[in-house]
Amino acid sequence: MMAKPQSFSGQLLHDEPMARHCSWRTGGAAEMYYEPADKRDLAEFLSIQDSDLPMMWIGLGSNLLVRDGGVRGLVVGALSRLNELEVLDDGGVYAEAGVTCARLARFCKQQHLFGAEFLAGIPGTVGGALAMNAGAFGSETWDFVQSVEMMSRQGDLRLREKSEFSIDYRTVVKEDDEWFSAGLFNFSTEELSNASNIKQLLQKRNETQPIGLPSCGSVFKNPPDDYAARLIEACDLKGYCIGGACVSDKHANFIINSNQASANDIEDLIAYVKQQVLRQFQVELQTEVRIVGER
Repeated sequence: MMAKPQSFSGQLLHDEPMARHCSWRTGGAAEMYYEPADKRDLAEFLSIQDSDLPMMWIGLGSNLLVRDGGVRGLVVGALSRLNELEVLDDGGVYAEAGVTCARLARFCKQQHLFGAEFLAGIPGTVGGALAMNAGAFGSETWDFVQSVEMMSRQGDLRLREKSEFSIDYRTVVKEDDEWFSAGLFNFSTEELSNASNIKQLLQKRNETQPIGLPSCGSVFKNPPDDYAARLIEACDLKGYCIGGACVSDKHANFIINSNQASANDIEDLIAYVKQQVLRQFQVELQTEVRIVGER
């Protein structure tokens, strides 16, 4: 690994606690953590790194569990760093990976563009939404993607068409050595039927989910024709805890850090919930949250 030259304007941190950058507020340290000044700075920084350096990108860290042993290699913090957001001449919306989904939703509203309202309910960034096809209120991110800009581990930028990806429910298959640096979206100039309901839906979400407590949002994907929360609640697991990690009393598909939970506590609780649902309903829940690092 190479040290950061003085000419770079980003910030390189060593042994950076990932609890500072993840919504669960727990987990081990990143060996290297780089916050770029902008996309060009990041490209230059990546261009001098070893080709075999382990690397991952994060935004809000709202769909991420970092194990207590931490993360080897480099973590790129894109939040508020890859931050460009604009309407292009053809009416498309260009948003870099560090733009929050809520900001993109507000921006589109200001521009009288419709379809992005659902993004107001996603606690993440554009990069994360692209990586997992994040969705809410019946819409998904890739419903509105025209193309994406990818950055390679060498810092090279490549424009990829939507057709180059395999896209499914909360799943996007991409090349291992490329990361989403920006997306180009097509939103409508005509108001959609559900746009006016978003405020009410957000209010309902706030009433039924443990907003404000350390969590990652929904832990499990909904199985076909069912809901993970229903299955977990039917197993009488609301309020069940392992260490400081507890299944939310408010929404069974949320695991909250209620009392200085370790990442091990959370991962063990995830495994226990999966085991109980499989035992009682013969349904194997799949995690929506990404688990990284070493125990």
